[in-house]
Amino acid sequence: MHQSDKKIFNLFYLILVFGACVLALGWFPNLVLASGIKAENTFGGWSVHVMGKKKQKVCYIHGKPKKSSGNYTIRGDSYLQVVHRPKNKVRNEVSITAGYTFKKGTNVTVKISDQTFKLFTDGETAWSKTASNDASIVAAMRAGTKMIVTGRSTRGTLTKDHYSLAGFTAANRSIDKACGYNN
Repeated sequence: MHQSDKKIFNLFYLILVFGACVLALGWFPNLVLASGIKAENTFGGWSVHVMGKKKQKVCYIHGKPKKSSGNYTIRGDSYLQVVHRPKNKVRNEVSITAGYTFKKGTNVTVKISDQTFKLFTDGETAWSKTASNDASIVAAMRAGTKMIVTGRSTRGTLTKDHYSLAGFTAANRSIDKACGYNN
């Protein structure tokens, strides 16, 4: 291949790659919209999302702490979600993602007013062991004003995430309605 042919080939390749990038960026927003995930509303610090249609519908609330404390250098996003999956008969499933890996064998403590709940951990996430415990946590969140989530990382760092519960009740009612639960 001659030197001039290499330049033409390199230019053609550059144009091809650039064109593919432009096409991909142009299609990306449409792919996100086509996924079916949409933020229905926001109530205080709690956003409501609905995915899927009819029997495949999943509705969830997503909230982030207002304040986090702990002696850590690097930490990812922490958040709490409450999920409805009617097809699987799941209602008010609570999960907490810490933004770090929990120390193996430790529990997360959730304190709302004078009530304390323990959740088991696996990786970066904590869950209740039973649906009735999930229901109790959600009832306390609906009645409370603030919540403190305490966990321990694999390095032994104790963290506390402080959540405002302002707007949680309205958000929970919103996913109840969106997923066909009547209260």
